[in-house]
Amino acid sequence: MTTPAEPRPDTRARSRESKEPIRRCILLGERAPREALVRLALSPDGAVFPDVRAKAPGRGAWIGVTKAELDVAIKKGKLKGALARAFKTGPIAIPDDLPQLIETALERAALDRLGLESRSGGLFSGAEKIETAARSGKLHLLLHACDAGADGNRKLDQAWRVGNDEEGSDRRGLVLPVPRTILAVALGRQNVVHIGLTDPDAARRVRETLDRWLHFIGPDPILPPCETASQGASASQNDGDDLNTDPADDSYEEFE
Repeated sequence: MTTPAEPRPDTRARSRESKEPIRRCILLGERAPREALVRLALSPDGAVFPDVRAKAPGRGAWIGVTKAELDVAIKKGKLKGALARAFKTGPIAIPDDLPQLIETALERAALDRLGLESRSGGLFSGAEKIETAARSGKLHLLLHACDAGADGNRKLDQAWRVGNDEEGSDRRGLVLPVPRTILAVALGRQNVVHIGLTDPDAARRVRETLDRWLHFIGPDPILPPCETASQGASASQNDGDDLNTDPADDSYEEFE
């Protein structure tokens, strides 16, 4: 289960003050910046596929619903009707596993972003380094693997609050729905339990990709168990080691 890193303004509210291109969800009719939505595109044979990086050529349609909401829209035929109005083309084929395809693509995009920031030097791991940055007020984003020990999380969360003069607040790191092994592969490092970002632009880029992914899977996603009881005990020990080391058509806004 994920937890918010800090209170954040609503993405759609922020869009009114942003210069980012605005699109409209074909299912909800709500407007939001492109980076907050998921683009759907059509293959040459009419099959719908997720285009989360918005790179596929041709006309696209945007959605801002959760995975559970998309499942319902598919079962009730609402997505097919919305896509037919959006694409105005021939027969459209919606894969049975479209929600899972989107989730996988969003996870991949988020992990790729972490990897890019790691290679550019905008991201670091290691609880001792993160704690130092947090207490000095330099930390802009704090992330925890889902199998990180609770004690290690609490210590870094508290250091972040102290560094921001927010003791007693609910500011805390974001617990990602992936374990340390996945984060280690994404960053090309070993034993990535906690991640910190001190560059505000890098933190913003990472947070945007994470927000979109976590919004889609929902606040209580059904995920495989992140750890067994024995793994949980090991995680706490390793954390200690780490411390030492149907809307109207609007073609301008909806499509691209």
